[in-house]
Amino acid sequence: MSDHHTYKKVEIVGSSKNSIEDAINNALAEASKSLQLLEWFEVTETRGHIVNGKVGHYQVTLKVGFRLSDS
Repeated sequence: MSDHHTYKKVEIVGSSKNSIEDAINNALAEASKSLQLLEWFEVTETRGHIVNGKVGHYQVTLKVGFRLSDS
């Protein structure tokens, strides 16, 4: 095991009909299916889709950081 870590960040977008929190959780759940060693996230954008004057979908853009496997 090394004495340092190296990370990579990718940008993903999640959505939900229910809440911003659900949109974040949906995005992280999907990302964890193909990315290993996820360590953190930051929300960089929040937006929504309007249907008949109400929120139809919440949408969040996340930067997700994960540790490279050999670091």
